[in-house]
Amino acid sequence: MNFQQLRSVREAVRSGFNLTEAAQTLHTSQPGVSRQIRELEDELGIELFVRAGKRLTGLTEPGGHVLPIIERVLMESTNLRHAGQEFVAQQSGVLSVAATHSQARYALPVAVQEFRAHYPNVRLHLHQGSPKQIVQMLLEGEVDVGIATEALADYPQLLALPCYRWTHSVIVPPGHALLDAPLTLEALAQHPLITYDTGFTGRTRIDDAFEQHGLTPNIALAAMDADVIKTYVGLGMGVGIVANIAYEAERDAQLRAIDAGHLFGINLTKLAVRRGSYLRGYVYAFIESFAPTLTRAVVDQALSDEATLA
Repeated sequence: MNFQQLRSVREAVRSGFNLTEAAQTLHTSQPGVSRQIRELEDELGIELFVRAGKRLTGLTEPGGHVLPIIERVLMESTNLRHAGQEFVAQQSGVLSVAATHSQARYALPVAVQEFRAHYPNVRLHLHQGSPKQIVQMLLEGEVDVGIATEALADYPQLLALPCYRWTHSVIVPPGHALLDAPLTLEALAQHPLITYDTGFTGRTRIDDAFEQHGLTPNIALAAMDADVIKTYVGLGMGVGIVANIAYEAERDAQLRAIDAGHLFGINLTKLAVRRGSYLRGYVYAFIESFAPTLTRAVVDQALSDEATLA
């Protein structure tokens, strides 16, 4: 049994049982992947895949049982390599972080600046995506840390820790009618709205609030990026609803913000790591830079608690 056999099984599943695609990922040939899988099956004495001729069409029952074990073994091999690197190079390496557009633009810059000052030799890779894309990157080991408000807590393979609370703000041009009276959902429903795409930055809370009051909002435009939302509000296309951290009074001097926490509630941004992954020292340092309450002791305790529950 060897790691190449285990990787061949894992990539065959990840590629939707397309061995040609799996071979491309592994930088080998399709017959080579088939051979590695067969050799592992022979050694284990079970068939891992359902076959139709030479094609793989799914996992057998034993295959479904073995796959999580293969995933754990490959993860631990990565952890072992990282542990060695930790002692060889304490102050250098690569840190990959995935975040939504709002987090990357408004919440992360201070933490990134602080981290870079302390770890100038660590290459920081910042990926942006939807919450579900961030989850996928974490599950596949492409990133060390994921930051988002939605989705992260929905996957048992991930440890999601609370970072900070925030509310939404309504954004309008100076002199807008909404500035002259207490903000209500009924008043908002009278205007075209510009806000986040479904699944981004608390959009679910916005939709739920209108639905619970029997109102149908007029969503004129939806976007992933608060800067895009503010641009179109400035053009007079509608009223914006953004995360309150996305409004900067000096930078957004041509706009006004109205707190909407009483309408849409409090949101909680979370930071997630893959349970069972090895966290290098500078990963802990970055986590604490972003969320000072998440010290190494707190993170390790949470990981230990998760392991006990598992």
